[in-house]
Amino acid sequence: MTAKRLITFCALAALALCLPRAAKAEFDITYKGSVTANAGSGDLAPYYIASNRGGTVTQQYSTLLSAAARHDMDTTVRFSYGFGAEVWAGWASNATYDRYNASVAEWNANKQHPARIWLQQLYGEVKFRGVFAELGQKTLESPWLDTSLSSGDLIMSGNARPPIGARGGFVNFQNIPFTKGWVQITGELGWYRLKDDKWLENHYNYYNHFVTTDYWFHYKNIYFRTKPTKPFVFTFGAQASCQFGGTANYYQNGVLTQTVKMDANLRTFCRTLIAGNSGSSVGDKGYVEGNHVGSWDVILQYTFKGGHRLRGYYQSIWEDGSSIGKMNGFDGLWGLEYRHPNRWWINGAVIEYIDLTNQSGHIHWSPFDHESTPITKKTTGNDDYYNNYIYNGYQNRGMSIGSPFVRSTIYNLDGYMRYRDNLMRGFHIGITGSITPELDYRILGSYRKCWGTPGILRAESVHDTSMLFEATYSPARVKGLAVKAQFAFDRGSLYGDATGGLLSVTYRGNLTLGK
Repeated sequence: MTAKRLITFCALAALALCLPRAAKAEFDITYKGSVTANAGSGDLAPYYIASNRGGTVTQQYSTLLSAAARHDMDTTVRFSYGFGAEVWAGWASNATYDRYNASVAEWNANKQHPARIWLQQLYGEVKFRGVFAELGQKTLESPWLDTSLSSGDLIMSGNARPPIGARGGFVNFQNIPFTKGWVQITGELGWYRLKDDKWLENHYNYYNHFVTTDYWFHYKNIYFRTKPTKPFVFTFGAQASCQFGGTANYYQNGVLTQTVKMDANLRTFCRTLIAGNSGSSVGDKGYVEGNHVGSWDVILQYTFKGGHRLRGYYQSIWEDGSSIGKMNGFDGLWGLEYRHPNRWWINGAVIEYIDLTNQSGHIHWSPFDHESTPITKKTTGNDDYYNNYIYNGYQNRGMSIGSPFVRSTIYNLDGYMRYRDNLMRGFHIGITGSITPELDYRILGSYRKCWGTPGILRAESVHDTSMLFEATYSPARVKGLAVKAQFAFDRGSLYGDATGGLLSVTYRGNLTLGK
């Protein structure tokens, strides 16, 4: 039994264990069904239509149906359980990628589209007191950012499809003993498979660089915060993730030149907790096993009288020891968020500045790279965020697992599987509000400028301006119904000029079983 089938079996087993118990008691199931259609002028959907939606809408044209049901854990009782499932199906247009055919020594048009039906979520979870355990495939989003208004978390944004695996941790924030509630802790850790092997094989150009498949993914976070009932709340913590295991195939001018298989044994799984040297590849032995990326996160929140809330935050990204030690300058995500306590013309607003231009400098030198050199000093730099020498970009099915503000690999129509423009800076704004009790709006806008990567600089910079205008109508006479319309565009040399729209109709409801 393969690892992916084993994890799927465990998720189904968890559901099977929950359902008999659920049948003996009264419990609620929340369900949702939707129809979504989009169209545009670009090769793929515009940036804001495709971003931060779990990798569900990516193509130029699509018509999709989705159905979901879930039972949430009750966090007010000692023991509780939850489960859920979500399925998407429909038609989506092709995007044309480049592929090299070595047998005839020529390039061919490689047309690709998403699966006609796929499982977005399937999971079972249990909690006891303040801890939980989960098996299956469940959407992972930022532990603290507002994904509807933010540009996206730098490490776990919810921009890509969720992985399948097992995780556990604290249920929300828990009081630390002997602090009288003044210090709380939360955190989680998990191991996953991304299930994107076929996507990578189908989209890769088979001409240069490499493609890595059959690898694992590890994610964890930990946060501390002060007493949340006070006006001022300080939160500090960190996130860390790692790609490990798998097989890398290197190509040069269309010829397979090398195959490297990385370890995925018990020792490897343990080393993802605390990065260390090991593994079967030359780089893993000399440096750190796997591709690690993480962040230091700081959040300052103040709640005014009347409930108005202002929050400032900073997320400092790291790729290795230099940026962990904050040798990468001002790199990271800087944000300011406002929240109104009630429905109003402006319910919330976010402004963010994203800077990834330092990357601990453009030079990386280690004596290990050149064993014959008499130079023994080490220069740490060229962090190359989201890229690695032996793993594909930090992505799942072409969509960035971290911030979508860095152009995802799905837009690389030449079949290159790494990020081309992580040396960048820009800003993002988001505003949401209520025009009437039944009509809400959301506006997103951004500008960014990119210079390539620290190792492969562009001869000329590229830029992009993107906008999204969204209106959601929720008629009071049909409770649970929502009709959403979006209009978005990209302008500039990063994504190209593209315009698109999306229309969705969603119905949400609740069933109480066991009455």
